[in-house]
Amino acid sequence: VGVCKQEMLQKKNAVLVDGVILNGPIMDSKAGEKFVEEACKIIMEEVVQKADDVTEKVCEWQAPEKLKQILDLEMRDTGECHQKILKLCHDVIKYSVKTNHPRFFNQLYAGIDYYSLVARFITEALNPSVYTYEVSPVFLLVEEAVIKKMIEFIGWEDGDGIFNPGGSISNMYAMNLARYRFCPEIKEKGLSGLPRLVLFASEECHYSMKKAASFLGIGTENVYFIKTDERGKMIPEELEKQVQRARKEGSAPFLVCATAGTTVLGAFDPLDKIADICEKHGLWLHVDASWGGSALISRKHRRLLHGIHRADSVAWNPHKMLLAGIQCCALLVKDNSGLLKKCYSAEAAYLFQQDKFYDVSYDTGDKSIQCSRRPDAFKFWLMWKALGTTGLEERVNRALALARYLVEEIKKREGFQLLLEPEYANVCFWYIPPSLRKMEDGPEFWQKLHQVAPVIKERMMKKGSMMLGYQPHRGKVNFFRQVVISPQVSREDMDFLLDEIELLAKDL
Repeated sequence: VGVCKQEMLQKKNAVLVDGVILNGPIMDSKAGEKFVEEACKIIMEEVVQKADDVTEKVCEWQAPEKLKQILDLEMRDTGECHQKILKLCHDVIKYSVKTNHPRFFNQLYAGIDYYSLVARFITEALNPSVYTYEVSPVFLLVEEAVIKKMIEFIGWEDGDGIFNPGGSISNMYAMNLARYRFCPEIKEKGLSGLPRLVLFASEECHYSMKKAASFLGIGTENVYFIKTDERGKMIPEELEKQVQRARKEGSAPFLVCATAGTTVLGAFDPLDKIADICEKHGLWLHVDASWGGSALISRKHRRLLHGIHRADSVAWNPHKMLLAGIQCCALLVKDNSGLLKKCYSAEAAYLFQQDKFYDVSYDTGDKSIQCSRRPDAFKFWLMWKALGTTGLEERVNRALALARYLVEEIKKREGFQLLLEPEYANVCFWYIPPSLRKMEDGPEFWQKLHQVAPVIKERMMKKGSMMLGYQPHRGKVNFFRQVVISPQVSREDMDFLLDEIELLAKDL
């Protein structure tokens, strides 16, 4: 190394500072390019080309301690050769869950969209941050165009919005925005001197509402959970009672969060009736449509969100039903007076200078709680450009049609029992194995049935045949929640799902 350093120093204009040679780059660009090329080949062969191959495993299950040994996770003082790193890339793919597999039904996202994937490749390679026009001109304009189009589908004439790292953050944004409108002085003066603020959400709302209340200092005890009906929908009369109760207690109600597409049952709250109550009491109406918002794209199914145009804010995640790729989550706001910026702006002089040579209204980063921010809207935009609204609509319609097909098949098969008729893509059901079918309905039966789904889940994971979620819910023992999303999913996959459950549970 010393000889090499001497040779470099002898070259013309060689500079040495603090023992570091500053001439020329230290990275081997050619070797780096070759590595990227080889790694992309692995991604194409092991991920993209196998995305619709049902003969592949959904996951290659390994216990945590075993997987640690296989991957050799230790970081060392010296770097390792490219061949070893490429082998590691291959292993990372091999032992990861293939969420793009047609039989991955585990979460509210699944599948692969090729246009969104290419968009991610582009943004990862460019490594932009979306806060000022000068460093991210294309992606700021793209985000503006996408937000404008999403606002149209909600039914607002105008509005504002921003893409965030997850629906949970969008819900937190909305909660803070509603509080800021209720008491703008909180931005400078903080929580001291404020009345006891209360917000309302259904019993079926996403857990992020409790987290947001905790994070923002509102307190989880000040989230009043409203009773739901047997389908999981908020009961407006119960909301009215709770608002009046809060006022009698001397509290200050400021926000109602309705849900359009609950996580487990896929329920849609009655938005029109809830909006009536919000207007009556002067409350901000936020609709968490992270899951169900994509139904707005479908002329057939947008009725599920009837009344959403009356909301003050909406959370909508295109990375779910529309496959825009995690993460792709928008908070959309009806107010177009700059409320987002007023609430969140810190006016950092080093970043948001007002004497720039271009229109600084395009420097939108000051309405975000983040500084660095990913260009998530680009994934949705490129996919939308490629497929058109009709292509996105077809995805929604097909997913719900497949869910309906599965429901009808469940009704035909012995041992399968629906919890309820779904109105969205969530199909919730029990599988009752042969040994329990003649057992009398009672505590012992339900206790035994509670143990069935976890055993089936373990077997399907270790076999790698599919992934399907289960959970207990509001007094009901463990049941499966099957969610249809991916365009790769077919009728045959619905049949396989039921056949596979029967096969895995034949001895239970």
